[in-house]
This record gives sequence, C-alpha cells and structure tokens, in this order.
Amino acid sequence: MAGVRFADLQSRPTEFLDFTSLTLDEFQQLVPPFEDAFQTHMAAWRLDGKPRTARQFSVYKNCPLPTPEDRLFFLLTYLKTYSLQVVQGRLFGMGQSKANQWIHVLLPVLLAALRTLGDAPARSLTALAQRLGVSEAAAAIVVGPLVEGPAPGVAGPAAASASPLVPMTGRNGASSAPKTLLNRPTVRAARQSTTPSKMSCS
Repeated sequence: MAGVRFADLQSRPTEFLDFTSLTLDEFQQLVPPFEDAFQTHMAAWRLDGKPRTARQFSVYKNCPLPTPEDRLFFLLTYLKTYSLQVVQGRLFGMGQSKANQWIHVLLPVLLAALRTLGDAPARSLTALAQRLGVSEAAAAIVVGPLVEGPAPGVAGPAAASASPLVPMTGRNGASSAPKTLLNRPTVRAARQSTTPSKMSCS
C-alpha cells in the first residue's frame, strides 16, 4: 500500500507548510533531535509498547515510515490535520492499528525532542513567564482568554500558577446533561396520544 512520503513534498514548500505548519528549514532543524529521541525510545521499547528484551530496533524492508524525515512528517501531519487514524494510516500506506502504534510512539518522541531544543510547550504560567522573561501577571494577560474554569464535576487546580495553559475537559463518564426518561408513564401516554402523520404507513 503506497503512501505519502517526505520526498514527495520536499520540493513543494508551500504544500509542505500546509501539511506540517513548518518550513523545510524548521523541519530539517527538528529532524536530528527527533531521530535521537526516537532511537533512545526504541532502544527500550518495541513499537507495540512492550519493553524491548531481545533484538534491537531496525527498519525492516516494508516499513511504512523508513526514514527519520518520514516519521517526523507523519506525526506533524497528524498533529496539523488531526485526521482519523484510519485516514492517517491510508494517507501513509498503513492500516489503522499500525497508524495508532506509530502515533503513540512518536508523540512522546517529539515532546522529548522539543524539550532538548528548549521549545517544549510551557505547561504553567510560571514556566511561561520564565521563558518570556516577564512577570506572571504579564504572562497571565497573554494567555488570559485561553484559561477557563474547571469543567463541571472536576475539582479546580490547587494553585492558579500551576494551572495548565490549555483548557482541560472534564473526565469521561456519566453525562451531566438532563436525561429524558422515555419509559415514564407520562412520556408513554404522550407518545400514544399523538395523531399519526399523514406520511406514515398504517
């Protein structure tokens, strides 16, 4: 199953930017630390997420992402478009389950590479203020519109300075939306008393 490759788009800089949000120069600067982080990760873990106990990682003949550039291009395209994994897999010549494995391996690798470069996202106002060289109050003005209150049913953060910059959603579980109980006697009676539509078959 053939798919999109880095080599296919490196000669089309505008299209490459549309796929990844990076210029080719920015992309090339990210490749070495990304590949170092990938090799470090794969020395300890297999692609399926289990600890590596036997042979070391090697690129096999039919690997859908054979080069460091292809692996980074795959992940940046996924992060930019946030497509369904089945679509991402099709785009890069693999099935959904293999795309899922690659995404889960490459996301922490990218974060490790960004930390190496000092470009990892700031996760608190304190960290952002230190990076920008401003006070926390000045940093709060920059991100103020992004910070939301806690979701219903979720306890708020212990301290405002430690709150994440990206709004967080509530936990998965029971919905807080009101439920219509379709089997209540009054609802059943209302359904039975409605007149049949002229379009219905009887």
